[in-house]
This record gives sequence, structure tokens and C-alpha cells, in this order.
Amino acid sequence: MKNFLKASLLILVCCSSLSTVLGQTSQPLSLADCVSLAIKNNPNLQRSELELSRNEVNYKQAQYNRLPVVSGNVGHGYNEGRSINTTTNQFVDNNYYSGNQSLSLNAPLFRGFEILHDIRRKASAREAGKLEFESAINELKLDVIEAYILVLTSRDMLQQAEGQLAVTQENLHRATVMQDEGAINPGDYHDLKGQAYAEQNTLENTKRDLYNSEARLAALLYLPIAELPALEPIAMPSSVSSLSGAALYEEALQALPNFKALDWRIREAEQTIKVAKSAYYPSLSLDAGIRSIYSSVDVLGYNYWQQLVNYPSKGISLSLSVPIFSRMAARSQVKLAKLNLDEAKWNRKIQENTVREETAKTVFSLLTLKKNVQNLQEQELSYQEAFRIAQVHFDAGNSNSVLFLTAKNKLDNTRNELLIRQYQWLLQKYFNDYYAGLLEL
Repeated sequence: MKNFLKASLLILVCCSSLSTVLGQTSQPLSLADCVSLAIKNNPNLQRSELELSRNEVNYKQAQYNRLPVVSGNVGHGYNEGRSINTTTNQFVDNNYYSGNQSLSLNAPLFRGFEILHDIRRKASAREAGKLEFESAINELKLDVIEAYILVLTSRDMLQQAEGQLAVTQENLHRATVMQDEGAINPGDYHDLKGQAYAEQNTLENTKRDLYNSEARLAALLYLPIAELPALEPIAMPSSVSSLSGAALYEEALQALPNFKALDWRIREAEQTIKVAKSAYYPSLSLDAGIRSIYSSVDVLGYNYWQQLVNYPSKGISLSLSVPIFSRMAARSQVKLAKLNLDEAKWNRKIQENTVREETAKTVFSLLTLKKNVQNLQEQELSYQEAFRIAQVHFDAGNSNSVLFLTAKNKLDNTRNELLIRQYQWLLQKYFNDYYAGLLEL
């Protein structure tokens, strides 16, 4: 008996410890936690981050292009038959080994400011890339917010559907007892029974919606849906202050990083035109080098290292290249660069129009949804009282199932609509904060 008690106590302790561990590892996630996980785990965002590294490499290389090019060369060969001895420039008939070593330098002095404009172009591309990456993070945040709120909506809708079904089943249970006793109209009984099956189908559909919403959020967090923890609820704001559509649009132009990125893309296109125009100008470069030769039949009998020291050849030169005709290649490149600049400007105009439309919709939706929520709250109170009265009359046998279920469906539909509109209002509030530059997640 004592051994049994000890074993039971040990099992209880282990279960308690296991429950504690499971509770610690399955802490509910807040919206901020989900946003952080998405930024950390999302592979699409991590892939976009690679472009930042490419831009940095391109910018550094554009700066390095101002440096000279230094190269060395070593060549050795074997000669048979009549050939020229490289150390004496005379014909020899011996078989011998020959070689040469050289070190050369080429420094660009002037290339029509191509290097300077290319550095500025790559700097603009680097800054644009940073802001585009920041914009991608913001877009991911909005996707996570939307998915998170859809999960909360589906979860509360499921809870509400379960409550509505419980009310119907309670009335059906009472009607079943009365049906067995012959104390209820059979039509009312079967009407309640059909209502219960309909609400069970609604419950299953709501479970499916919740699963799909959770699958969407899990994909954004790059987690298997089975590993998605519970989510913390979000308190509904009592009120949301918003600017006018025009004012919110102006704030968005200043706050959103993608507009700053588009400005840098325009600067990049302007610098590209200057790079293309540099081909119209002559280029000047400095060349310098040192060279030595080797021959195994050297007349003075010098070895390899002695020939390397005694037979050096040094030189320095300036090279001027003047473009005369290049089959209109430079002219075509300039035209293409100007077209790219026009495209960059039009991209900004298109983005401005899109944001103008979205900010106007956001402000209008906020105001409309606020009125919807207020009206539905009053409507819920009215239908709640109407259902209470219908319940009393139906229980007393002074009414029928049609009147009772009509009152119940009105109340249920109103509550469902109120729940959906509240979460839609919350989502629009986050959209409003995003365009105003107030999204703190």
C-alpha cells in the first residue's frame, strides 16, 4: 500500500512538472511576437536581404575602379632549331630555354567622369535598396497583422457559433421531451431539429475558416501549422483618431520608405545618363611597366637571377583614346538611360496614385466601420430583448418555432456581423497607423 502511494505521488509530481514545462513552451504569442518571428524566419525577406549585400559590393567596386590595375606575367618556353636568342637578338641553331617576366601598371586618369558618376549611381542604388528592404518589412508586417486578425476573428466566430448552437440544442432537448409527451406541435419540433443541423454545419464551416486563417499565419511565420501557438487577444480601441484622406496621403508620402526609395531610383537613373554620356569624351590613361628576359644560351653565362637583374626593360607612357565613331552605340545607350529615367518617374507617379486611393479608402472605411459598429451594438440590444420575449412566449406555448427562430437568427446574425465589423475596424486602424508612420511593431 505504501509503495502504491509513493508511486502515485511520483506520477503526480511528474505530471505536474510536465504540465509546467508544456505551459512554458506554449506561451501565447502577441501580435508583436508574430511580427518579430516573421521578420526573423520568413525566407522571402531573407532572400531580399541578399540584394543589400550585392548593392554594397557594387558600391565598393565602383570606388575601387579609381585604383590602378597592376599585373605580373611570367612566361617560359623551349626552342628547337633556328631561332632568335632573346638576350642578343641573334640567330642561334641550339636548342635552348627562354623566358620573360614583366610587371605592368595601368592607371585611368580621365574617362569622361565615368568613374565618378558610376560611384554616385551605385551609392543611389545602395540607398534605394535599403529603403526597399525596409518597405518589404513593412509589407510583411501588414500581412502578419491581417492574418493575425483573421485568426482572432475566426476564433471568436467559432466560440460564438458554439454558443449559438448550445442555445438551439437546449431548446431542442426541451422540445424532444415535449414531443415524446405529445405536448408540442410536431412542426415546431422538426423546425428546431433542422435549425440545430444547420448551425452544426455553420460550426464546421467556421472551424474550416479558422484552420485556413491559422495556416496563412503559420506560413508567414514559416512554421508548421501544428506548431503555431495560441494567440493573445487584441483589445478593441474605444476610438481611433484619423486625418482626412488628403492629410493622410501627405503623411504617407513623407513616412513610407518606398517613396524615398523611388526618389533614390530616380537619382540612380540620372547618374546612369551621365555614365552613358561619358562615352562621348576622350579617355586618358597612364601605363608603366618593367620587363626582363632569360635565355639558357646567354653569351655572358649569366644564370637566371643574374639575367633578371642585368636585362631589365622599363617604360612609361600616356594613352589618349578619342571616340570618333562607334556605330551610334554611345548615343543609343544615352537614349536608353533617358527612357529608364522616365520609367522611374512614372513608377513614382503610379505609386503616388495607388497610395492616394488606399489612404482615401482607409479613412472612409474607418468612419463607415465606426458607424457600423455603433449601429450594430444598438441593434444587438434591441434584438436581444426581442429574442428574450420570443423565448418566453415559445416556452409558454403562446408562439411557434417560426417566430422564435426568426428572433434567434436576427440576434445571431447581428452578433456575427458586429464581431466581423469590429475586427475590420481594428484592421483599418492598423492600416491608418501604417500610412501615418505610426505603426510600432
